[in-house]
Amino acid sequence: MSRQLERLLELDRLIRSSQRCTADSLAEALERNERTIRNDIAFLRDRYGAPVKFSRKKGWHYTHKDWRLPSINLDKGELFALTLGARMLEAYAGSTYALELRSAIEQLAKRLPDQTWVDLQQLADERILFRAGAETDLDPEIWHDLETATRQNRTVEMTYYTASSNSVSDRKLDPYLIHIYRGTNPYVIGFCRRRQAIRWFRVDRIQKLEVLSETFTRDPDFDPQDHLKLIFQHEVGSKPVDVAIWFDGRTAPYIRERRWHPTQKLDEHQDGSVTLSMTVSGLNDLKRWVLGYGEGAVVLKPPELLALVQQELKGMLNRYQST
Repeated sequence: MSRQLERLLELDRLIRSSQRCTADSLAEALERNERTIRNDIAFLRDRYGAPVKFSRKKGWHYTHKDWRLPSINLDKGELFALTLGARMLEAYAGSTYALELRSAIEQLAKRLPDQTWVDLQQLADERILFRAGAETDLDPEIWHDLETATRQNRTVEMTYYTASSNSVSDRKLDPYLIHIYRGTNPYVIGFCRRRQAIRWFRVDRIQKLEVLSETFTRDPDFDPQDHLKLIFQHEVGSKPVDVAIWFDGRTAPYIRERRWHPTQKLDEHQDGSVTLSMTVSGLNDLKRWVLGYGEGAVVLKPPELLALVQQELKGMLNRYQST
């Protein structure tokens, strides 16, 4: 499916929603400029005969509510790609979208001969499998409410469980975006009124959530790409830190085969070992990652990370000695 078609479908959905849509609000929601939105609206009107008009009171709206976009024609390859995407999303996001995805694809599949659709389903189910490992138990209602709040810039109140302190607290949050890390770890990132700072919250740890009528304006200095750039895994630190980790010859192949961080640099050594250097914010997740490679990894800098690893190793040794 082309990007323009995806955009037209989302544009159609937004115009049908109860909110007042302007060119500016549509441009912000679709992450496009106002000129592109006006061209898309003109395309809907000229190509598909969409009865779309603008008024100060209603914004962009359809004058005939029963008008619908024509059915979408997909070839076999495009539908198979959507089917695989649905399987992948089901595996990673759990049951949150399962019913909606299968229903949507089955509607699209009506354009294909029955046997062709059966063949595609069988291939997707039996020959290409997706497994996400540990599953996340998401509350569909909380997930969809977060989507709504993020899209409409509405503040939420939530009851949140913090695993590190084994405690529950009430928070007021301006949700900026939803970030799914490694497919199975969904986070909402936004401005925490309690901490007066940008914070991450695991969606599956939200015990209760209410979308308020109160709206917010996103901090103009907040850039999602810049915010995520220095983060290693999902930990947000207070300041960037330069780190260097040495990996022995047996471990080095596993480090070379992936890009672990946007800022990373690999220095190769004659004995087959490698040193990974990068600039990150937050050291606790990095500590756990380094420990996962056992004796194959050694922290070279900073001293704070080295101390964290040494402290963890001493604690582990004490635990095993006491048992």
